[in-house]
Amino acid sequence: MMLQVEVHHRFPGLALDISFEAAGGVTALFGRSGAGKTTVANAVAGLVRPDSGQIALNGRILSAPGIWTPPYRRRIGYVFQNTRLFPHMSVRKNLLYGAADDRHLPRVMDMLGIDHLLARHPQSLSGGEQQRVAIGRALLMNPELLIMDEPLSALDPARKAEILPWLERLRDEAGLPILYVSHSVAEVARLADRVVLIDAGRVARIGTPDLLLSDPALAPRLGPREAGGVLTGQVTEHADDGLTAIETPAGTLHLAADVAVGRTVRLRISAEDIVLSTRYPQGLSALNILPAQIDALHTEGAQMLVHLRLKGEAALVARITTRSASAMGLAENVRVFAILKSVALIHHS
Repeated sequence: MMLQVEVHHRFPGLALDISFEAAGGVTALFGRSGAGKTTVANAVAGLVRPDSGQIALNGRILSAPGIWTPPYRRRIGYVFQNTRLFPHMSVRKNLLYGAADDRHLPRVMDMLGIDHLLARHPQSLSGGEQQRVAIGRALLMNPELLIMDEPLSALDPARKAEILPWLERLRDEAGLPILYVSHSVAEVARLADRVVLIDAGRVARIGTPDLLLSDPALAPRLGPREAGGVLTGQVTEHADDGLTAIETPAGTLHLAADVAVGRTVRLRISAEDIVLSTRYPQGLSALNILPAQIDALHTEGAQMLVHLRLKGEAALVARITTRSASAMGLAENVRVFAILKSVALIHHS
């Protein structure tokens, strides 16, 4: 699959000047509220007609000067923030609304775990169940591309935790490219293969979640607590004391995780949860200590972002005070040890 997007569009308060390509997997349009993410998604879906530019999907030009393909002919499924299910219809009828036939219904129901909901109506479902039905309806339209616009923003933390594993399964099993709109670093780090960072109507950076979250130059755009990094590893052992060993290119990490041996996981580390030491620390409760080298330092008032290069070309960003950096004599190429106070298991596949 190849999605090619060039959108130029002006409206009150913002001028969009966006260009990117997406080839399979999950491409996240990420940025703060008001950055222009949803407008780009709507332009791809045909819900907004850009002032200029070109949008093409698998070689089919959907939008260009003198060319306009209406939404219903674009073969794009759209899952909105609000599920937009028909309250007077059963789940089954909602799922099949717009579908050519019901041949793929069993597979979609199994993939999303909604087979037991068919006879019910939307008002009797939880927010997470409603969202899974909305995703199923979009899939049954046999699209070439699925757009998901902030699909978890209206859900409370419990419902988000409920639906995220289903989104992972959708990504891994559907074989369908997904354009995922979000301002949540946690969702993007967990689900995305590629991130298009949009800031004030323009593409600020394109890359993988691990590269973007570990780039100190992007910290102001990500938010005060969102920088840090993502490490990918494989579960190698479950110890008798309940801790799980995860082998990453940067070294072995230990944490409590109920994931089968052999599975691949992503680990998200916040910049605030990294302590630096110029010597290997002794007598600490922290178990996860990784050798690193300082690539760069970025001062932010009384604080400093320290870009760390780890083994295997992995990278993290630590946030410390400028006073601490001065006292420790931190500078580029200085070798340090990164002590991880907290590691979040954010994805398993």
